[in-house]
Amino acid sequence: MIFARVLLASALALAAPAAFAGDDVLDAIDQARKSYEAGNMTAAKQSLDLASQLVGQKNAESFGALLPPPLPGWTAEKIETAAVGTSMFGASSASRRYRGPDGHDVEVRITGDSAMVMQFAQLFLNPVIAGAMGKLIKVGDQRAIQTHEGAINMVVNNKYLVTVEGSADAGAKLAYAQAVDIARLSKM
Repeated sequence: MIFARVLLASALALAAPAAFAGDDVLDAIDQARKSYEAGNMTAAKQSLDLASQLVGQKNAESFGALLPPPLPGWTAEKIETAAVGTSMFGASSASRRYRGPDGHDVEVRITGDSAMVMQFAQLFLNPVIAGAMGKLIKVGDQRAIQTHEGAINMVVNNKYLVTVEGSADAGAKLAYAQAVDIARLSKM
């Protein structure tokens, strides 16, 4: 019974931000609890996996709201979101492609809910390793790495990765990196 409470508490903690957005997460968690209490571990796990996936999707939608509008003279494509369950290392992401007046493009991606992001964050803590990956720069108050091609990678709060890449010049990539709502992302 203690295991069931810990399992339920963990699932509820994951679902807390999404609980107000709808009942689909809470329904999956409730079904997991009922299956667990009935001794059906397979169904309990499947329901918790579903709840986790739904939370990941809601996180990806939240990331999409933080992507910037197109800069003056640029156009933007539709925001794309994705959530991959924990069996694939887990990740939620939102991305958007922007096209400049010269035809070059920039893609901005925010990724979270991933152990891979936390591992990448460790590289940022060591300036020697980070410097080997590219030039260390600041984007606002945020430390970032700019590659030789001008792509920008930032880790926010050791849990979110913001990537800005594309065929546009380094200045355009930097402008889009600066336009991401890092303040709101850091509060998630």
